[in-house]
Amino acid sequence: MAKFNKDSFGGTVAVVLAVSLVCSVIVAGAAVGLKPTQNEQKALDKQKNILSVAGLLEKNTDIRKVYGERIESRIVDLATGDYVEGVSNFDMRVAAKDPTQSIEINPEEDFAGLKRRAKYAEVYLVKDNEGKVSQIVLPMHGTGLWSVMYGFVAVQPDGNTINGITYYDQGETAGLGGEIANPLWQKGFVGKKLYNEQGNVAIRVGKGASADATHGVDGLSGATMTTKGVQGSFNYWFSQNGFGPYLAKIKAGAQ
Repeated sequence: MAKFNKDSFGGTVAVVLAVSLVCSVIVAGAAVGLKPTQNEQKALDKQKNILSVAGLLEKNTDIRKVYGERIESRIVDLATGDYVEGVSNFDMRVAAKDPTQSIEINPEEDFAGLKRRAKYAEVYLVKDNEGKVSQIVLPMHGTGLWSVMYGFVAVQPDGNTINGITYYDQGETAGLGGEIANPLWQKGFVGKKLYNEQGNVAIRVGKGASADATHGVDGLSGATMTTKGVQGSFNYWFSQNGFGPYLAKIKAGAQ
């Protein structure tokens, strides 16, 4: 039987392949083993951001406990504004990529630069200590300068007044567009109205917009495209193509 020579070219290749195979098995095993932990952490981070925009997150908050007690998630059909039953493990990002679960957006109405959106959306009803809905947290996303910016908007039961916003996933320029994640800037939205008396989207984000005390929030200095992306997100998601039908039913007390 021929002796294996690890110093030969063939031997070197064999050793490299063997090491690569072992490493691949280890990495694959680790990825599979860690997936439940990663999914759990992802869910916890989502809950944290929802509690934050609802004003329920403090330094020592037990996130799972408070979320379970105060938040009820529901699935909404964006076309009708009605709740949908029997849908579980819904992910808007995944659904938006599936032609059977999404729609193509008319370019003339695609203010947020999305191209497609999911047919359904997950919304979060925030309950007070008596179990009554005190606010509703809605997901919102749109294209900025460098990235798709994902956030939540908390709205009062009147379906019009903003309780807070947060951006939790974005890749805009640090110190400029990235300031959409700055709580100080986000506070400017609190108390602003989404709609005017005619029911049209009236929230305005831009240079000098805060002169309108009811609907205006100043844009970010040096971040024109990011600011336009925020404006476009509001224009789309609170129109009749987004949460408009749902919020109309909230206002009417039908939900």
